[in-house]
Amino acid sequence: MTTTEIRPNLPVDEQLAILRRGVVDLVTEDDLRRKLERGQPLRIKLGADPTRPDLHLGHAVILRKMRQFQDLGHKVIMLIGDFTAMIGDPSGKSKTRPPLTLEETRANAQSYLEQCRLILRDEPELLELRFNSEWLEPLGYADVIRLASRYTVARILERDDFTKRLSAGTPISLHELLYPLTQGYDSVALHADVELGGTDQLFNNLVGRALQRDYGQEPQVVMTLPLLVGLDGTEKMSKSLDNYIGLTDEPDVMFAGLMKVPDPLLENYFTLLTDLPPERIQELLAGHPVAAHRELARQVVAWLHPQADLAAAEERFRAVAKGGIPENVPTVTVAREELGESGRVSMARLVVLAGLEPSNGAARKLIGNRGLKLNGKPYTEPQGTLSQDELTEEGGVVIQKGKDRFVRLILGT
Repeated sequence: MTTTEIRPNLPVDEQLAILRRGVVDLVTEDDLRRKLERGQPLRIKLGADPTRPDLHLGHAVILRKMRQFQDLGHKVIMLIGDFTAMIGDPSGKSKTRPPLTLEETRANAQSYLEQCRLILRDEPELLELRFNSEWLEPLGYADVIRLASRYTVARILERDDFTKRLSAGTPISLHELLYPLTQGYDSVALHADVELGGTDQLFNNLVGRALQRDYGQEPQVVMTLPLLVGLDGTEKMSKSLDNYIGLTDEPDVMFAGLMKVPDPLLENYFTLLTDLPPERIQELLAGHPVAAHRELARQVVAWLHPQADLAAAEERFRAVAKGGIPENVPTVTVAREELGESGRVSMARLVVLAGLEPSNGAARKLIGNRGLKLNGKPYTEPQGTLSQDELTEEGGVVIQKGKDRFVRLILGT
């Protein structure tokens, strides 16, 4: 990441202007102003249940806000909810989510933390890593009862997802009611000044604010950011919905993905993922959509891949968009043992060897649905084969899945 100068003495109004950008809920701005006016580093909390090890640009929205706090001289606390993940956050869920083991959450957390460091500053005075099992695991039964006594069932059931499930007659397990309390207790344990989260975390974060007050602490400021809409333009960015751009995607893949952002979402992406001033964003939106997409792609790729060759990434996108084959294509060597007695190998098997599908059946389905190209031309024979001669021709063969996944196949010597 590009090193940004730390500016702890920036005037409070300027700090607030930076920190308000893209924020949906701020409870309250007056509280945040008072905390900033003291001129002391604040403790900024972000809790994450590492239920999946991979991050995407949707996660980058909040990580970017954390980085802004760091650049203003404040310490951010990346709290890994290894203990609360065993409960399962019910936010937005229509049914109980299967809990994870402590070992599963900690394994996912290692990958999670490595990816977070792509955005966050790693200096000890600006980043603190914690696991909430530190204080939640030692709690005894009596401690849990005392904690539960500090919040009413009526207030817990005010959460939209609980209300909807009650109305629909969908079961709510008792352990789910404890989740907001345990997350709120994290803020007490950490003495958090500010807690960040997505808009779906507003209720949980406000519980933390209330518990801090009950424990005699100054209540944390709650700041939520919008959930980034995925490339399909209909739902939030998600790996499971396959509408995402991965945080660790290669520059050319990330560039191509950003060029696919639906036009109505451009302003949102510019605001949440770049530092461009509002007037420049409006200027871009008023111009040609392709130029706006290109600037968005260049801004985000340069942010996450500061050493990337942007011109090469853009050229690759243009080549693919025109139906061509880019120059830098990953190569997979096919072992001669894959050839049958006839000296041929099935295309479905080659698709699997290339890592484009997990099984021959999935590969044949891909081919039957016209989702594969061979050397730039549609390939539509699910039972088709390639010969030894085709694989040993200069440069081998290039197979393509979808619009921008290419693999060059050559026969081993």
